[in-house]
Amino acid sequence: MHQFKYRDNKLFCESVDLDRIAAEHGTPCYVYSANTIRENYSRLSDSLAGVNARICYAMKANSNLAVLRLFSSLGAAFDLVSGGEIRRVAAAGGNIGTSVFAGVGKRVEEIELALRNGIFSIHVESEAELHRIDRVAGGLGRKAPVAVRVNPDVDAGTHAKITTGKSENKFGVPFDSALDIYRTAAGLENIEIRGVQIHIGSQITRVDPFVAAVGKMHPLVEELKKRYGIGYFSIGGGLGIAYEHALASGDPAWWDKEDGGGSLLTPERYGEAVVPLLKDLDLEVLLEPGRFMVGNAGVLLTRVEHVKHGAGRNFVIVDGAMNDLLRPAMYDAYHEIVPVAEAREGDSVNADVVGPICESGDCFARQRTLPQLAEGDLLAVLSAGAYGFVMAGRYNTRAMPAEVLVDGDKVAEVTARETFERIIANERIPDFL
Repeated sequence: MHQFKYRDNKLFCESVDLDRIAAEHGTPCYVYSANTIRENYSRLSDSLAGVNARICYAMKANSNLAVLRLFSSLGAAFDLVSGGEIRRVAAAGGNIGTSVFAGVGKRVEEIELALRNGIFSIHVESEAELHRIDRVAGGLGRKAPVAVRVNPDVDAGTHAKITTGKSENKFGVPFDSALDIYRTAAGLENIEIRGVQIHIGSQITRVDPFVAAVGKMHPLVEELKKRYGIGYFSIGGGLGIAYEHALASGDPAWWDKEDGGGSLLTPERYGEAVVPLLKDLDLEVLLEPGRFMVGNAGVLLTRVEHVKHGAGRNFVIVDGAMNDLLRPAMYDAYHEIVPVAEAREGDSVNADVVGPICESGDCFARQRTLPQLAEGDLLAVLSAGAYGFVMAGRYNTRAMPAEVLVDGDKVAEVTARETFERIIANERIPDFL
């Protein structure tokens, strides 16, 4: 559910008219709903009643400092995947001492940074990395708290580019090798075994893969607790959100419909399925959700530049582009696109919604049924709060967009639109040219 709704024929974020935000902050522009984030956090936390759960927000989904501060105020820890993310959490006032550090290619200086900042645990992805962590910790005169990421070889049934729990994926150690890796870890002088971790993929909309993964891991987790006294089991993240019917999903009643929300995973259904499998382990349970927390809490505002009628094809050309929101070009991802001024009854048109970049892949939607649009109309690309701004770039020397946070009737620009001077600030023309 989310707090983007039409009121008096205009689309609002909480109590603020999105047309007003576009007028004040320009387009393209990301807009986030603070109360949607709060509600998503509370629903997931409440669904895990019965186990000692810790939510580590996977900040790769949206790493804006204001968003991180909001999660910190809710009591969240963080799932970190780079030295830059460690520094971001520190800058936002987040607690690194309750957070975890993941990723398959941690650099020596990143491991040092995590240990110096008192990281709760480092999630180890290979035996080679385990030995590196041991050497780095020894050089600092510390013991490194670790958990091994185990690949349970469970198919999450999601997009090939975001599945992480199958044997052919680069993540984690093979399930059958896990006990050997832990045996090695136990023999290393500068390693403290603290837990075990899995993560099978992203945008998972069925409960079955989670149940299969946790069920397969259960005997191994029991054995690790018996042998090494582990204190936690991290079951990763991956809960999906509604991309199709995204506007309707803001209505709680929609989730009870068999042709809509009834077919999608909710945090309540997730908790009902996994909590019984976890309770008897008597361990702290860590979760690392990202998309679920922020995906439906954000939109990308973009304005129509032209409507072009081609030979058998219509194009709505907008000022947003693939450099602002990469997911459609990268994953063929679907995002619902709606007018900010609610469409009146009348004719519709099938059109491609495209940006101005010199790439055929610069397309937000193909052959989408839309109301008749004209130059200057404002559109909202929904479910853009996750993997939006964080994946944005400057292709075609286009400035990074602004980010705006709404909390009730309060509005704040939390990232200023980039200037040309900022774009070229780190570039140098050498003397020999």
